[in-house]
Amino acid sequence: MLYAIGDIHGELERLEALLGVLPLTSADRFVFLGDYIDRGPESRAVIDRLIALEREYPCVFLLGNHESMLLDFLGHSGPAYCGGSALFSNGGDKTLAEYGFFDLPASSRSSFTLPKSHEAFFLRLKLYHREEDYLFVHAGLDPRQLDRKSAESALLHCRVEHLLWNRTSPTRPHGLGITIVYGHTPSEDLEVRWNTPFSIGIDTGAVYGGPLTALRLPDLKVFQAD
Repeated sequence: MLYAIGDIHGELERLEALLGVLPLTSADRFVFLGDYIDRGPESRAVIDRLIALEREYPCVFLLGNHESMLLDFLGHSGPAYCGGSALFSNGGDKTLAEYGFFDLPASSRSSFTLPKSHEAFFLRLKLYHREEDYLFVHAGLDPRQLDRKSAESALLHCRVEHLLWNRTSPTRPHGLGITIVYGHTPSEDLEVRWNTPFSIGIDTGAVYGGPLTALRLPDLKVFQAD
């Protein structure tokens, strides 16, 4: 089975609880939809746990807009890294504090780096993952591409900003021949956003008091940890 897990945002206890309720076997796999850090209390420990989990199970880790902001803030360049100037207003100060950024003199902060294993983890995050009838993205697609006839064509013409930040396209019908599984945008009631066969949103606001959610495929069974 394949388990897709929504936005964690430093909620290590919820992550551990969720992993504890999953009926895992040696054949199971994971796709994580990004936003592992910021706002919550234990972002650094969440990354340690995910690195350890990858030694036990095959995992795909997607880039979220919060990881993108962090890498941009730290000076990494590339089309996938943007928004670093908004990091502090989006909870990134908590993550930087965990890594000791504010313990440095202001004159030394420009040379601040993450632990090597964590930097390597962040730099290999993927923008999307396609598997059978599902497309996994952090946020969504460019709404202008939803009229295309295939997911491959839509992705080819999709800007990175939409994959990381879009909040409108997942709720719309499309003819791409896949179901989009996404995070990034919790519903007001912090429930799974069912819009099948077009999309399923599994950011259920763990950092806002909601549960952390895993969606098992292909049977669409939901597991949650409060």
